[in-house]
Formats: sequence, C-alpha cells, structure tokens
Amino acid sequence: MVTFVDQVQVHVQSGRGGNGCVSIRREKFKPLAGPDGGAGGHGGDVVLVADPQVTTLLDYHRRPHRTAENGGYGAGDYRAGTNGADLVLPVPVGTVVKNEAGETLIDLTEPGTRFIAAKGGVGGLGNLALSSTKRKAPGFALLGTDGWAGSLTLELKTIADVALVGYPSAGKSSLIAAMSAAKPKIADYPFTTLHPNLGVVQVADHRFTVADVPGLIEGASEGKGLGLDFLRHVERCSALLHVLDCATLEPGRDPISDLEVIKSELAAYPVPEGQTALLDRPQLIALNKIDVPEGRELAEFVRPELESQGYRVFEISTVSHEGLRELGFALAELVETERQRRIDEAPVQERIVLQPKAVDDGGFRVVPEGGSYGTLYRILGAKPERWVAQTDFKNDEAVGYLADRLQKIGIEDALVKAGAVAGSTVVIGPGSGVVFDWEPTMTSAAEVQMGARGTDLRVDPNGRRTNQERRVDYHGLMDAKAEARAELERERKAGLWEDQA
Repeated sequence: MVTFVDQVQVHVQSGRGGNGCVSIRREKFKPLAGPDGGAGGHGGDVVLVADPQVTTLLDYHRRPHRTAENGGYGAGDYRAGTNGADLVLPVPVGTVVKNEAGETLIDLTEPGTRFIAAKGGVGGLGNLALSSTKRKAPGFALLGTDGWAGSLTLELKTIADVALVGYPSAGKSSLIAAMSAAKPKIADYPFTTLHPNLGVVQVADHRFTVADVPGLIEGASEGKGLGLDFLRHVERCSALLHVLDCATLEPGRDPISDLEVIKSELAAYPVPEGQTALLDRPQLIALNKIDVPEGRELAEFVRPELESQGYRVFEISTVSHEGLRELGFALAELVETERQRRIDEAPVQERIVLQPKAVDDGGFRVVPEGGSYGTLYRILGAKPERWVAQTDFKNDEAVGYLADRLQKIGIEDALVKAGAVAGSTVVIGPGSGVVFDWEPTMTSAAEVQMGARGTDLRVDPNGRRTNQERRVDYHGLMDAKAEARAELERERKAGLWEDQA
C-alpha cells in the first residue's frame, strides 16, 4: 500500500465560461421594451496553495483528475450567471510545478503561496451589454470560452536545513527520533524507511529541521535499491550529515568504504542550475552505535583518518544519547552560518520597469504560411482568438458583429500588407483554428439590422409618420390640387368644355 508520494502528474481542467443570454424585456402596453439578457459567469480557476499541513502528494496520486466549476449561463431580466467556484488544491511546501515540457513554472517554497495553474474561461456578454444606439436590440449574445486543460507534474522537494545520508540501517531514523519529537519507523532490517522523515531540533536558542533520506547503496545512481528517487529532498539542505554504522555485521563494510560509496552516489546526482553541488556543501560525520563495544573501538580507530580528510567527526549513540548534544550544537552552528551567507549573497531586488504598449501594436499578428494549395494567412492574438471562440456562427448578426470587431483593430489592413487578396484563406488561431475565405468588403452587423440605423422594428414597431413626412405629403397634395385646377382652366379656355349655367 502506497503511503508516500513525492512526484505525481495531475490533469487539471478549469471551468468553462457561461454563455450570454438573448432576451427582450416585456412590459404592459410595451411588449418589446428593449434587451435585458444578462452575461454568463466566468469559469472557476484551478489554484495550487502551499499548505504546511500537507506533507505528501498521495491524494493526487489516487485522484489525478481535477476539474473546477463552470460558470452559469446568463438569463433574462438582467440576471447574470454565477461565477464558477475556484478549485483550491493544497500541496506541501516545497512543491515544484512543471508543465508537460518539463519546464518549471513555480517553486512553492513559502507557506501560503498561491499559483493559478489553470485559468477559468471568460463568460459571454448578453445582448443587454451588446446594445448601443446603433444596435438597439441585438439578436445575439457571446458564448463563453473554454477553460484551460492540461497536465502538470508536481514534484516535492523537502525543505530541511540538514540532510542525513548513509547506508540502510545506519541509524538515521533513530538519530532523528533521538534529537527531535519525530517518530519515524525504526526496525532492524534494511530499507525500513521508504520515504523522507522530518524532525525539528531545538538546541539552546537555535531551531532547525533535519531530514533523513532513505538508504543509499552502491549503484543507486544506476537504479539499485531505492535509486536516486529521494535525493531530490537533499537539494534544499544547507548541510549534510553522514551517518556511518560502526557496528555493522555485513562483510566487506566499514565506515571509510561506506563514506566513499555515499560520496560517489551524491556526486552522481545532478543538482539544478544555480545550486551548489551536494559534495560542495558543509558536511559533518557521525560515527554511530558506539554503545556497542566493537562499535566504539572501530569509531576510535577510523576517527583520525576521517579528520585528516578535513571532516569534523562526532562519536554518537542514538541509544544512550552520548555525543548528541555536541553534534546538535555543531549542526546549529553550520545552519546559522549558511543562513547568514544566503542573506548576504541574496541578489538585489530588481526594479520593476513598466513598458507601455507600442502605439502600432494591435494585439495580433498575421503570419503567411505556404502550402500545397497556396498561401494561407494565420491570425494569432489573444483578442481575435477569444472573439472567434465567443461567436455563434449560426447567427448572421453575431458573425457581422465579429466582422466589425476584427475590422476595428485593423486586421483587414494587416492582411492587405501581408499580401492577401480577395478569396485568400484566412485562419484565426493556432492549429486548425477557424477558416475563412477572406473578402475585403466584410459584412457588418449594421447591414443585417431590421430597419434604419438607430431604429429596430423589434423594439419600436410604431409605423406612424413623422411631422416632416406629414409636411412633405401635405405639400405634395396641395401641389397636386393646384395643378389639377390649372389643367381644368386651360381646357376651359381652349373650348374643350364650357360651364353649364
């Protein structure tokens, strides 16, 4: 049964934005009183939060698929859709988030740090928000956009000041149990520890954390034993403590040879760029199990040789606690020195420079692409791609509105500059995108209005004539009567008819 997971792949899906609503308000004596369709709600985000109370990624190993809530649809009577709730995923402090390409997105080293792993979709506007003096009652609304979907790799790297390394059954877990309040599993067989254990050590006014790494053996870098799976937990440590077994019963083993094997395996582990190599960090040696007579004798024998190599050596016993106080003070000194060094060498915070958007930056670009059927012109940009995704292509008025929006940001001019002609294939968005046969004269939304600009028969069906129209009709009628009287007088004078007295 798996009880600890420090690397897992999760598949996240943020919420989809809700569609806007097409609705006309109806009142007594005014059945068509104007648009009242509300906007759709935004989809929920997927947020990762560094939580000190979480110590493993086991929950995501069991349930790797996580989905945020979708936004609600807009409704009539000015009712907007509800925003989808964010999905908050707590992860251990020290979790590194990587994308599918293996690139690091963020390192959650501080408790409470939040990272939006998947941004929710945008809700579509209703016809209320789309109405204007030129478009009094739009017969369309915008659609909600899809949220982001993809896979992320979560990799846990334990944050500790001191890392305990050594062969299996060297006494690392026992040392943590003796120096702190941690209660790791301890047994007299190899590979008892299957995941790193953390303990907090208090020495006088100094407090630091120690972590034991599951036992390494010769060939670990080639996959033997537990391999190098858990050495990632050493990356953040300030110092290393080699725990050497002075009472082992295995033939061919001694503290000197054990140290050389562990050092070679540590050297084989590649640390991330910018970090100090493991063997270049401060190191101490603890000769364990001196409560056993043979162990004490062996520790006294090998100590001069280890000290001649430049190591500070401590003879300890996790059973009798002999030597642990001196070891604790030495580790605290190393940790405090390393903390101060990091403060002194911390890079100066760079000033934030705000660069305004270029005047000629329309927020999109046109990329000509050659093909066996001729050149196509691909339009890439956040705005046009989002606008296309929000358009209902079954609605001619919505398509006209999209054409107006694209024309206003200068896409037609950019296509002409790129060499496009009437009938050229235009694709908006990456991949298959949305394909158009481009015509320079684009149909605008105003051309599909039912009535003159500024009027809409669906909202204002009144057919009464205006005063100007009445005046024109009246003058026309008077002119026609005058012309009729003049014609009769001419006929009378010509003798075509005479008055009968």
